[in-house]
Amino acid sequence: MTSATITPDEAGANRKGIICALIAYLLWGTYAAFFALLAHVNALEVVAHRAFWSIPIAAAVMLAMGRTQDVLRVLKTPKLLAFMCLTTLLVTISWGVFVWAVAVGRALETSLAFYINPLLNVAVGYLVLREKMTGLQVIAIALAVVGVAYQTWALGVLPWLSLVLGAAFSAYGFLRKTIDVGPVQGFFVESCILSLLGLVVVSWLGMQAPLAFGSDWRTTALLLACGPMTALPLMFFATAARRIRFSTLGLLQYIAPSMLFLTAVFVLNEPMQQAQLVTFGFIWVALALYSFSSLRQPVAS
Repeated sequence: MTSATITPDEAGANRKGIICALIAYLLWGTYAAFFALLAHVNALEVVAHRAFWSIPIAAAVMLAMGRTQDVLRVLKTPKLLAFMCLTTLLVTISWGVFVWAVAVGRALETSLAFYINPLLNVAVGYLVLREKMTGLQVIAIALAVVGVAYQTWALGVLPWLSLVLGAAFSAYGFLRKTIDVGPVQGFFVESCILSLLGLVVVSWLGMQAPLAFGSDWRTTALLLACGPMTALPLMFFATAARRIRFSTLGLLQYIAPSMLFLTAVFVLNEPMQQAQLVTFGFIWVALALYSFSSLRQPVAS
């Protein structure tokens, strides 16, 4: 569709989609700085509160949409519920590893995970969904592999944290793409499942030592803020995904890891070794090729 054939309504929807995407990625980009404020709290307790306080927000949005029947359908369909339990596991891994990484001063590695995620998505699409890859995308993935391999060789340690986070994000995106459950409804179900596990974990933690929640007003406020900090970006992202081109969404997604990278280096003062800088260089070149390839591909009607 050319710009001459875009109607005012479509242009307005596109602007709204871009604004929603920017809000989502800007919020995600503040995660390292936000969760650094909770570094003194056990990561499991933080993850539990992310689920607890996401439920009322997701429930309010779902009620406004009038889509509560979708949740009942999930609960009545064992196969759907099993898949939602699997996606909840992936969410738990992603949230837990991220919160722990920031707390121990490894936020830089989380930004690498966000950078390699789109390349992993391309690889999954090719291997699992039999989607075609362009020549530039093949080169991009090869450069990413070289970058990770170089860091492993130079430092003698596989960047497992970045790979685990990236793989969890990619697997979660793949499953949520294939499950017939809306984004808000699915997030609500995942939050409910994780909250049940969270109650068990928080009860166990409370028997070992005093919980952080309620210990002082600042920590309690931050744990309560985990709800909107978790739910709102997902809601804005879901809105954006329905209104703008996938390629545009793909280009905007680099805002979050770039903010995480800058926060880790200049705000949290994490050291960057030469091997890491070389790896990021390979990844950045790979993403430039991937983005250029995505822009050249025709948009499906």
